[in-house]
Amino acid sequence: MNLPRVYPILDSADWIARLAPAGITLVQLRIKERAAPEVALEVQRARSLCARHGIQLILNDYWQLALEAGCDFVHLGQGDLEHADVAALRRAQVRIGISTHDEAELERALALEPDYVALGPVYPTTLKVMPWAPQGLRRVRQWKARVGSLPLVAIGGVTLERLPEVFAAGADVAAVVSDIVRAQDPAARTRSWISAAAAA
Repeated sequence: MNLPRVYPILDSADWIARLAPAGITLVQLRIKERAAPEVALEVQRARSLCARHGIQLILNDYWQLALEAGCDFVHLGQGDLEHADVAALRRAQVRIGISTHDEAELERALALEPDYVALGPVYPTTLKVMPWAPQGLRRVRQWKARVGSLPLVAIGGVTLERLPEVFAAGADVAAVVSDIVRAQDPAARTRSWISAAAAA
């Protein structure tokens, strides 16, 4: 399966609307600490926006809403695997990505035959408190050797300047949050990411 080499992780449909004209073709919607009805409405708005602009949508965590809204992907953390109905997601052709942080989590993820695996945080990140130390490029290389042709997504502290070394280490895709949303001109920064990925 071919994925775009970079995608932003955003926390609202408004952000998707803002960056869609910059040329994104895949986006992850990650909403935290909001009431369930609000989340459901936000997912519907995001799905509509993505359909209008030809963008694939990854929904983080909310696998039931991913089913209901017909999202292209759902991204599951290790805790989500306890409750997610993977068989139902497969039947609905919702593709699955899984976060991994150590060997045991990677083995667990691969046993479910996901459509991609994510490794993070690759670098130190200030976005949220992480219970894991930065994985580093050596771990990216190890993970790629282990997963083979399965797409590997690198996340956590990845910046535009670090993108070439992340790809050189074996990551197929880089997911980005702060480097875009905290940029002075997020749309311009997004275009720079897309150009850099195309040149890599």
